[in-house]
Amino acid sequence: MTIRLLVRTLIIASALVSVGITLSEAADDPQHLRAACEKGAVQDCFNLGAMYAQGRGVTQDRGQAVALYRKACDGGLLRGCVSLGASYVEGNGVQQDNVQGVVLLRKACDEGEGDGCALLGGMYEEGYGVKQDLVQAVALYRKACDGRDADACSHLGAMYANGTGVREDTFQAIALFRKACDGGSKEGCNSLGWMYEYGKGVKQNYTEALKYYAKACDLKNQDGCDNYAQLKTGKR
Repeated sequence: MTIRLLVRTLIIASALVSVGITLSEAADDPQHLRAACEKGAVQDCFNLGAMYAQGRGVTQDRGQAVALYRKACDGGLLRGCVSLGASYVEGNGVQQDNVQGVVLLRKACDEGEGDGCALLGGMYEEGYGVKQDLVQAVALYRKACDGRDADACSHLGAMYANGTGVREDTFQAIALFRKACDGGSKEGCNSLGWMYEYGKGVKQNYTEALKYYAKACDLKNQDGCDNYAQLKTGKR
């Protein structure tokens, strides 16, 4: 059995929501955000863009989201560049353009924004919008993981578990999945549960497997919920 993570969901999620914005804090007053954005507050431009992307507190308008992400990026907010790049890659609110998307994501990554590195890693792993390059994917995931991007740690762990782009190393995979899970990655928790269930890189331990499947399920990972139910009821 191979651990398989959905790389493209990283790109889609970033385009629509992006990098951990707490919309509940901003959604009450979009007019205030717009006024602040027009005065040069790039964080408020970004927050308002995320609201338009989701349709939270305003009518959904991805074209408006793109315009606001661009303003944030041009003002030096790297998270804005990540969301703008992801929008180009997905063609959300703007004509799809992988080249422009990669330029923006690489800019953010090179300047230390881990989400940009993680998304680029996903693109290189899948050959999505770029020529597939697993070595490059590993390097980008590692940079993002070192910058505490939990999902990047999870994807890097899967590459070690499967021997994709690196020599297979289940012990390294365990360490990465644990770091990912501790950082709040639902995929990391589910994968760690799988490693315990099947005794990959650790001693087989169903109790530990159930614990991590349950944590993944609590984080809204359907695979984690399914794995917990099947293992708990002895259906596999």
